[in-house]
Amino acid sequence: MENWQKDLWQLMETLTDEVERFFIGMTEVVDTFFEFTEELSEQVHNSIATEVDQYLQDIVEPLSEIYWELDDIPSDNFDPAFPYSVDATTEKNTACIGCKHYHGYAYGGTLLVCGMHPSGVEDSTCPDWEQEDVYE
Repeated sequence: MENWQKDLWQLMETLTDEVERFFIGMTEVVDTFFEFTEELSEQVHNSIATEVDQYLQDIVEPLSEIYWELDDIPSDNFDPAFPYSVDATTEKNTACIGCKHYHGYAYGGTLLVCGMHPSGVEDSTCPDWEQEDVYE
């Protein structure tokens, strides 16, 4: 009777040793796989980052040169393509000072005074003038 118990015990020890070696081997394989994928991802990241950086440099460099060359253009004869604001003054559009309808933006060099009088009013008073809303 003692013999089968001894054999069973040896079988259990052998089984646990084999299972332990299996898991140690699997751990080594998984560690090697993770190291490989980490190195591969670093290489891919570095190569992609380098290529993207070079691509952006190739795009930005000519644009920045063009931008800095724009400073050489005289601004007194330059008509900007973007709208810019023009305030109503006593010399120009006096009837519009303080009016809530005053738009006062120039588009392509042409001033849009308001929706009712696009070119402005010739008189010193406007029939459509309304006090500008003041929010406190």
